[in-house]
Amino acid sequence: QVQLVESGGGLVQPGGSLRLSCTASGRTISTYVMAWFRQAPGKEREFVAAISWSGGSTVYSDSVKGRFTISRDNAKNRMYLQMNSLKPEDSAVYYCNKRTDWFAWGQGTQVTVSS
Repeated sequence: QVQLVESGGGLVQPGGSLRLSCTASGRTISTYVMAWFRQAPGKEREFVAAISWSGGSTVYSDSVKGRFTISRDNAKNRMYLQMNSLKPEDSAVYYCNKRTDWFAWGQGTQVTVSS
């Protein structure tokens, strides 16, 4: 079993930055394509970004491309999401997981972008 714990969320003003962390325990995630997802109130969970097992390949949703950067540290069994130029529409609970064939979801971390 893999346990996923997301952290680093908070309240930030538009244009600000946050760095989210995903810590996995119970099993290595180093061999998986990992991803960040988000869910805003009243909306379905949506894909944000994904990263290959080596970190050499990344993909982003159009809504965050150029503003967010996904990375990973396999030695620490962690993944990160650097979020810059945040917009109110980025407000959501952010989750990490495999790109497909998901593990059990963690609690997520709340990101609120508001002035």
